[in-house]
Amino acid sequence: MMHNSMFSNTMWAGHWLWMLVMAVLVVVPVWRICQRIGYPGWMAILILIPMVNMVLLYFIAFADWPSNRNVEGKA
Repeated sequence: MMHNSMFSNTMWAGHWLWMLVMAVLVVVPVWRICQRIGYPGWMAILILIPMVNMVLLYFIAFADWPSNRNVEGKA
C-alpha cells in the first residue's frame, strides 16, 4: 500500500523533470537535423513517440533529402 509522503511526491516530480530534460536533449538535435536536410523541424517531435521514432529514423536515413535535390539541380 502506498502512503502519501513527501518523499514519494518528490520522486514523482523528479521523474517528470528527468523525462522533460531527456526529451529536450533528444528533440533539439533531431530538430536541427531535420532542418538541415530540408524537412520541417517539427518532425523532431515524432522522435518522442514509440515506434514512430524508428519510422522517422528510417525515413531520414533512406529518403531523398530536399536539400540534396536543390544541390543536384544546380550542378
